[in-house]
Amino acid sequence: MTLRRGISIRRAIPGVILAVSAGLATASLHHASWDFEADEPGRIAVGFTEEVGRWEVVSDGGNRVLAQQAENRLPVFNLTFIDDTSSKNVDLSVRIKSAGGENERGGGLVWRAKDKDNYYVARYNPYVARHNPREPNFRLYKVEEGKLTQLDHADVPGDDEWHTLRISMKGDQIVGYLDDQKLLQAEDSTFLDVGKIGLWTRSDARTYFDDLMISAQ
Repeated sequence: MTLRRGISIRRAIPGVILAVSAGLATASLHHASWDFEADEPGRIAVGFTEEVGRWEVVSDGGNRVLAQQAENRLPVFNLTFIDDTSSKNVDLSVRIKSAGGENERGGGLVWRAKDKDNYYVARYNPYVARHNPREPNFRLYKVEEGKLTQLDHADVPGDDEWHTLRISMKGDQIVGYLDDQKLLQAEDSTFLDVGKIGLWTRSDARTYFDDLMISAQ
């Protein structure tokens, strides 16, 4: 069952975060989506955990989105998990928009997370900070015991518009897309078990997230 836009998962299937696809030969394939329209502004979206940072639903031109609002120090990784998710092979996508930040901007997707210190993350950063000469970029990382290690990198244009990030991982193969353009690819076996799915920003990056979609096994 693929959940339609505008219908929250908690209403469609109470107590279940990932909806099992009906009528498929393999019952291990799951599809789910979140657009936050049914969530209350000023609070974190139902089914999401506030691991690090300040996450709340806000209005962006009349459209409800999930926002990371904290302005933390540079080393801090802001993180929210989707509660009760536990997946290994995944195809994830989310729309993101930078809403501010002096040191960092943008954000991205987290998957195969064991906890707040161990996971994979793909992050789009559309901002060039004055203290750092790097270009706007799309990067793939693993975070192991809280340490960030880069797995792949692509320089990309930067702006404050909406962009779509997509990640696919099967086994130890990871592929990343930005606005349907394949830009990242890596092979890594650090986290081979199932794990949680989530959203991520760094430091003071204030970012909007919308239309999160998951296909997982």
